[in-house]
Amino acid sequence: MVVLLAEDDELILRTLEHKLTKEGFDVVLTRNGLDAISIIRQGGIDLIISDIMMPFASGIEILAEVKMMAEPIPIIMLSSMAQEEIVLEAFDLGASDYIIKPFSPNELIIRINRLRRK
Repeated sequence: MVVLLAEDDELILRTLEHKLTKEGFDVVLTRNGLDAISIIRQGGIDLIISDIMMPFASGIEILAEVKMMAEPIPIIMLSSMAQEEIVLEAFDLGASDYIIKPFSPNELIIRINRLRRK
């Protein structure tokens, strides 16, 4: 499974990359939303993990891009914001799951595995 990890916080990015790689996932990293959209358009991504707040294009914009695809990709959104309207907008646009930071990388792995079984 190829996971696109879109996060601009270097510590979170490296921690999650290490954990996901250790669990056997192939990980593609990006630090901004425009790069994430470009990678998504190239294909081959099985799951997206994206922060809501990304430079150049937000996680919501990434969701909107994926929603227009013939075969949408599951997306887990990350955010330090627990604002109900943002969570609702993310789910309306097709987010598969939403995790509020800080969170345990083990929790993320559990949620990824749950999505894989669907």
